[in-house]
Amino acid sequence: MRLARFLAALAAAALLHFVGAKAWPAFPRAVDLFLLVAMLEARHGRPLVGMFAGLASGLLADGLSGGPYGLHGFANTAVGYGTARAAQQLVVQRTTGLAALFAAGAAAQQAILAALALIFRDRVELPDPLWLPVQVGAAALLGLAWTSAAAALARRFRFWRKSKTAKLQLPR
Repeated sequence: MRLARFLAALAAAALLHFVGAKAWPAFPRAVDLFLLVAMLEARHGRPLVGMFAGLASGLLADGLSGGPYGLHGFANTAVGYGTARAAQQLVVQRTTGLAALFAAGAAAQQAILAALALIFRDRVELPDPLWLPVQVGAAALLGLAWTSAAAALARRFRFWRKSKTAKLQLPR
């Protein structure tokens, strides 16, 4: 069930990536939905799952971007592992903690991508520093929006389930 949700989230991220890039050509520089999917999966505190979520999302991002294959895969794997370890060590339930977690993950991904570009690329193309705060802020806001929407949906489902079972009573 969890794998199916993760794969559905990856498919939704790919679809939203295409739609966003079509509507606004700078969308991929401003928002990394694949990193967001990996961090949402990794924030449950399981490092191995976080690593594989980061690897899958990063390789999909590399495949769809047309850039050098493996850079996002490596960066998202490291961020997924780091997010899962941070979730194990810290209590990240409050809004500020979640925002800091998503922002730190996006900043770490950009730093890892820049370091990998400096090490492995012949022609160094570093990310534009003007887009870094935009991407970090977008990751924090979208991560918060997703977690709060998912929590509200879970509360509504629990309420619906509780009220449904309360109505079903046997006659006396």
